[in-house]
Amino acid sequence: MTAQALPPSITLFRMVTGYYVSRAIHVAAALGIADQLAPAPLDHEALAERTGTHAPSLRRVLRLLVGAGVLAEDADGRFSLTAIGTCLRRDVPGSMHAAALLFGGTTQQAWGALQHSVRTGEPAYRHVFGRDAFAHLAAHPEEAAIFDAAMAGFTQMIARAVAATYDFARFACVADIGGGNGMLLEGVLGATPGLRGLLFDLPHVADRARARLASVGLADRCAVAAGDFFADIPGGADAYMLKHVIHDWDDARATTILRNCHRAMAKAGTLLLVEGVYPPHVDQSDAAFAAASNDVNMLVCTGGRQRSEAEFRDLYREAGFRLTRIIPTPARVSVIEGVKA
Repeated sequence: MTAQALPPSITLFRMVTGYYVSRAIHVAAALGIADQLAPAPLDHEALAERTGTHAPSLRRVLRLLVGAGVLAEDADGRFSLTAIGTCLRRDVPGSMHAAALLFGGTTQQAWGALQHSVRTGEPAYRHVFGRDAFAHLAAHPEEAAIFDAAMAGFTQMIARAVAATYDFARFACVADIGGGNGMLLEGVLGATPGLRGLLFDLPHVADRARARLASVGLADRCAVAAGDFFADIPGGADAYMLKHVIHDWDDARATTILRNCHRAMAKAGTLLLVEGVYPPHVDQSDAAFAAASNDVNMLVCTGGRQRSEAEFRDLYREAGFRLTRIIPTPARVSVIEGVKA
């Protein structure tokens, strides 16, 4: 019976128990199951031996993943990867391995306190872990590495889409504020010969970005600066780009960041936000569901929000900018361009 043919009550039950699958995927990612199955199918006993797990229990979880379409099982009891399961490998383009660890780990723990956010308006993450998400990551390097890897996977796809959609050739230097490990700048600089970059992030993030940019041969084209974008932002760039930064914050703190960009920019500078835009109407389309999901994830994890075009216009106006255009990309984000008002 297909999902469309299921009775409404069973469809709802599948939604209610959706965490069964997400937790099973998280376990498979933590054990490296997909990497073990990449060369050839294996039975559950061989997988248990390689992963140091209890074979009968592992088999039960693997069969749940077969039912979800992540794995396949043949007549001899050997498990193999489906097209979906292949995305759990660490070494494939578009890998979701780190994302499975992140969203099935600390993020899912925070979502367990969603009702706290709904009752108070405060991030559940802080309620669960005792500090905000970025402070928690700064204090837990292993979790920060997972976060970096997950964001790098998403950013790699976004970087290609942004570089192909927006013309950066008219700039001499573009600054990526809150630029993480530099994956977005790598894509933009790679597609725009002669363009220079400036990456700005917190000190512990900037150190990782500096090493990574050097490893991909961009040390001579991309400077790295450390600081706090709530305090001050370095000048000297023609365009100031922020990817998935503003959606992390409420309007007051987002305005502070943008005003600091405004102060750092020359009169003819350009502001570029790379974010999703909340649709004017939410329906059952994949795009609308993704926007609403991300919006609630921001409520849970950071206290931020996904914004509509009208809300971006208001935010720009409050920070001293004028929104000039919104350019959609194939990667479910738009480039939201602005100039000084």
